[in-house]
Amino acid sequence: MSGPRRLEKEEKRPPAAPLFLLAVLLSSGAFGQNALQAASSLPHPIVFCQLPVEETVELEPRAGGMLRADYGEGGRLVVLEPDGGSRILTADFHSACDPDVSFDGGRILFAGKRRGGDAWNIWEIDADGSDLRQVTRERHDCRSPIYLSTFYTITSTEPWYTILFVRDDGVLNEEGSATGTSLYTVRLDGSELRRITFNLSNENDPFLMPDGLVLFAGWQHRASVEWPRGRVSLFGIHTDGIDYSLFGGLQGSRIQHMPAVGVEGRVLFVEADSLGWDGAGSLASIRTQRPHYTYRRLTDPRAGLFHSPSPLADGSFLVSRRPADGSGTHGIHRLDADDGHPELIYDAPHSHELLAKALAPRRQPDGRSSTVRPESPTGKLYCLNAYESDGRMAPALEPGTIRRVRVIEGLPPSGDELDDTSSETSAAAVQGAAAGRRLLGEAPVEADGSFHVDIPADLPVQLQILDDNGMALSTCGWIWTRPREFRGCIGCHEDPELTPENRFVEAAGRAADQMTPQAGSRRSVTFRQQVMPIIEARCASCHGQPDAPLPFLAGAGENKAGDAFTALMDAEGGYIDPGRARTSYLIWLLFGRDTSRPWDRERAVARDVPASHLDLLDDDEIRTLVEWIDLGARWDMVPPPAAVSQGDSP
Repeated sequence: MSGPRRLEKEEKRPPAAPLFLLAVLLSSGAFGQNALQAASSLPHPIVFCQLPVEETVELEPRAGGMLRADYGEGGRLVVLEPDGGSRILTADFHSACDPDVSFDGGRILFAGKRRGGDAWNIWEIDADGSDLRQVTRERHDCRSPIYLSTFYTITSTEPWYTILFVRDDGVLNEEGSATGTSLYTVRLDGSELRRITFNLSNENDPFLMPDGLVLFAGWQHRASVEWPRGRVSLFGIHTDGIDYSLFGGLQGSRIQHMPAVGVEGRVLFVEADSLGWDGAGSLASIRTQRPHYTYRRLTDPRAGLFHSPSPLADGSFLVSRRPADGSGTHGIHRLDADDGHPELIYDAPHSHELLAKALAPRRQPDGRSSTVRPESPTGKLYCLNAYESDGRMAPALEPGTIRRVRVIEGLPPSGDELDDTSSETSAAAVQGAAAGRRLLGEAPVEADGSFHVDIPADLPVQLQILDDNGMALSTCGWIWTRPREFRGCIGCHEDPELTPENRFVEAAGRAADQMTPQAGSRRSVTFRQQVMPIIEARCASCHGQPDAPLPFLAGAGENKAGDAFTALMDAEGGYIDPGRARTSYLIWLLFGRDTSRPWDRERAVARDVPASHLDLLDDDEIRTLVEWIDLGARWDMVPPPAAVSQGDSP
């Protein structure tokens, strides 16, 4: 079996000998000569992934252009010397991609497959091609490894080295459109595998910053009018998973990924509003000193599609680039980060050259210590003042507006299919395959805006601040606490570059509110289980007849629940705004008034609100409907995975 596979693999690839690579450059006239001259100007060799064009022609982006394709099949690692010579490092691999260079410049981490049917795993090899070692042996794909500095805990006798990589979670992401991915760390001997991020969507492109913080791209599905499917933004995190926070603000395009930090704190990244198969786009930059206020577009879209920037010691960056119309192949360039001018280094006509890194020593960041204790079941989450907000990210609220905070657990979409002939299937198709939610509980918010809760560790949660009617005023993206972490924020989506006032908040003077119910007792609020019984008891007598006022709910038994759900969720009817009870017309009818807020005007449609539904439901029933909508207006906790998500978070 191995002979035919190897022959097929070799037939797919362009010739690999160094003489062929030189011949390609020389045969292209001035282009080839310029490339050789540029390569000779590099003080060190570079390593990159060379991907045959034929392996990419049928690739499509994932999640409707929010995520790039899982490219890399048939790829190989190539080392290019300053004199133009080259050598292949991974000739015995079916596929190799994602190189990272050790601090001393002598070793290379990469993602590889020995055979075509293997999962991607992490390998290490010396820069001269010797001493190949397998690091991970996972059945789910492991990609984009990076070297980390030393790590130690209070109980360790000496520090040790770890690496970080992106691993397939094996479950669907939040909207059910692709498999989720998270960040993991592991020792170089493959031991002590630890997950450090718990977002319900996708994390990619980790980069170790000079201060030891990991910068990466994360998809937060917190929808808005401008970005109904959320954004892929830059986030920072410590190597033990604590202090996860937004790094680059909400500036620029809706997808920002592939970050790289150069000298003097310049962060280069790729951005676009929708991705092609490779994720290429324009280049932009921010500064580590003030990342939320230093955004700058570096290249015009007409300048080309850029990919995978990587810093050089002189302040310039290696970057891959291809024509702006998407034709041609990626070649490696050296980019002046001040003027955005790319200088060609290497480009072969039958392959893409991606993810170039300098094979050179670099400064090792300081090691990190950690107080995370894996045996601890909880972590604490506190807020100094929920009224403190950044107007670009959250509404400003008057003191006294916020009464409580709701803590919500996130559940990945189920992979279970429903019977195609059932009314439940058509109803769930309206909902889509978005993540489920369960209530961990509610806690009071003090008069000074502070709160303090104890929550299960390593669990994705959302916080909703509530008004006196129990309706969510604002919802955060997915966050978490690590075991024994004390995670705090200044306010509710506050300006992250502010320093908090030096004062003792009221919530700190008492024990944390416990939000740690056992999994079996966590309450979900879905249409089929909690809302339909209310409709049958309170609404069917008027809305269940053929000549009934709209919406026609036909609430006469379980087999009619799907039709009732579809009628309420119908976009033309506009009765439900998933994730926002305050802007849902159904809630307006029950309260007899428009319950939207000033910042909702772009979402809330001006409509007459008759007083005909006042006192129709009791307080508990109204609360159930409010919770149902604020938690995303779920049909059930078992959505079909093939449906399209609507994006249900404010």
